[in-house]
Order: sequence, then structure tokens, then C-alpha cells
Amino acid sequence: MARVLRITLILCGFFCGASLSKAQFSPPGDTPQTFKSQVVIVRNNRAVTAYAAHPDIVKEMFDAGLLKLSGKPDVGAAWRCYVSTNDTVGVKVYSGPGPNSGTRPAVVAAAVEGLLAAGLPPNKIIIWDKRMVDLRLAGYDALAQKYGVRLEAAFSEGYDPAVFYDNSVPGSLVAGDLDFDQSGAKTGRKSYVTKILTKQVTKIVIISPLLNHNVAGVCGNIFNLAFSSVDNTRRFESDPSLLATAAPEIFALPALSDHVCLCVTDALIGQYQGEDLSLLHYSTEANQLWLSKDPVALDTLAVRELDREREAANMRAFGPNPDLLFNAALLELGTTDLSKVRIDVLKQNTSQ
Repeated sequence: MARVLRITLILCGFFCGASLSKAQFSPPGDTPQTFKSQVVIVRNNRAVTAYAAHPDIVKEMFDAGLLKLSGKPDVGAAWRCYVSTNDTVGVKVYSGPGPNSGTRPAVVAAAVEGLLAAGLPPNKIIIWDKRMVDLRLAGYDALAQKYGVRLEAAFSEGYDPAVFYDNSVPGSLVAGDLDFDQSGAKTGRKSYVTKILTKQVTKIVIISPLLNHNVAGVCGNIFNLAFSSVDNTRRFESDPSLLATAAPEIFALPALSDHVCLCVTDALIGQYQGEDLSLLHYSTEANQLWLSKDPVALDTLAVRELDREREAANMRAFGPNPDLLFNAALLELGTTDLSKVRIDVLKQNTSQ
């Protein structure tokens, strides 16, 4: 028999059995206008088996979430709410931890297929991250070849001398940092933005894994985009207070924030320990995708879920970097107040 897909809207218990306050969900009759933001969470318990994603199910999940978020009847029309066929779309992934713990290629494939269905030419779609070696080791070169889209790295494309983030804290420069390469400077206060964003991309889709970060709290949408888009970031990465200031301020640069059109949290697997290392024994198969235009709301949900997973494993809960999320909200990048977020949860069940 053909598989029958049943999608039901549920309003509780979506975090692997955990629940949120009723105030965080939209009661019957409410409209999105009563909320600051909307998040759509899609769950399908068959999405992952033995930590391997099923691309066909992931595609169904992504499409269902996008249709709900956009309110459109088909995937092409849904994508055209966020991009046009004249745009060059940069799909930002987090590839450093590899294909199992970083952004999973199955989720990116679902996004690329949707963009193609919306009418974008393959050469107008760029999958990118900071380093090409990470992209290749995570399997994105094969994915790019399959769909005929572009694969680029900020480090190899270079940085724009006219667009930068200036911070009073100096950083020790290394090869690849613009000021080091151009003038041989040993320290610098500026972090220059990649030419991928200043010369090529007109819209940004961020796809971030549900993965802990020991300083940021989560390798989420704010950290993912900000720290991959500029050079000279090592000065911030080990100091929670410096990172909490720099990450939101870099994200808020017009070259970044003005072009973000969609944020996705790849919550197929939640890794609550390990940061850039793939440690699947510190992971939970969450079988979820989260979609929103609000990166801060998604990151707030992510740090909460990672703490829940640590507590379930009898490990100490790290908690978020509260100043990072607070600063991001202060810069109006999104909201940390989940009572002001409409959260729609789609539970997909399949049967033969």
C-alpha cells in the first residue's frame, strides 16, 4: 500500500517528551499578529535511524514546516515568500563537526530542492561555511555536484576591506586574516566580512545544528552566521563576555542581518556535549526541524533543549550564555521571551 502521511497539529510536549508553558503556544482563535515571532517545529520519529537521517522523510518535514510558516499552498510559492528568482541565496551551514553532528546534508538537500522548485537557477544557490575542508569532509561537495549548485568558503573567497566589524579588543592575526595578508600586521581590531556576503549573496538561509557550544551555549543561528562571516574572531571565542558582545554585533551588521530571510535549526539530533567534535554518545535523536524568521527565538529554544538533554543524562546543565541572547534581543535580532512566540508543532506519523 502507498504510504499515507498524516500531519496533525499538537500544542504540547514536543521536546522529546518535555513540555513548555501554555503561554508559549497559540490558543485557538489567536492570530500570528498577536506574537512577535513564529516558530514551526516538525517532528517525525522516523526521521533518524541509528543517527543517520532519512532524506525523503527530512524533505517531507522541511516542506511541511515551510508551508506552515509561510501559509502558502505549495513549496515553490512558500519559498518565494522569502526569496525571489533574481536573488543569489547563500545557504549557511555549520560543517566543522562533520555530517553527523554539524548541519546534516539531508536538511540542506531539502532546502536546495525547495529553492530549485521556486525557480532559482542552480548557479544562484551557494552552500557555504568558513572553511572548504570542513565542507568537503561533511559531504557538501557531493551534494553541490548532485544539484549543480555552488560550494564556497569564506576563508578561500577572501574578505572585503570596505566592510568590517571594529572592536577595541585587539586580536592576534594569522594567515588568512585580511590585515595579516595585506600588511603583515600582527594584531588587529577589525574583523572583515567575507566577500561571499558583500559581493555575491542577496539572501541568507541559516541552517544550524542543535549542538552545544561551551562558550556561546549553542552553535546556533547567531553564532553560526556571525563567526563564520568574518575573520579575526579568535580574540572573542574563549571569553564569554567578549563573545556575548561580539556575536550579536557582528550578526547585526547590515551585510549579514539585512539579508537573513529564514533560519532553520537542524534538531534531527541534539548533541549536548562535545562542541566541534562529533560525540554521538552524548547525543539524542530528537527527530525535529525548527523553522522561523527569528534566530534568537530558535537559539533560546535550543539552549533549553540541550540543558534538558543533559539533565536527562544526569549531567550538569550548562545553561545558555544569557548575555549573548540578551544582547541579540537588545539589538532587535529577535526575542528571548517565548511567551511572545507563536509555536506551531506539526507531528508527522507515517503508516504503510
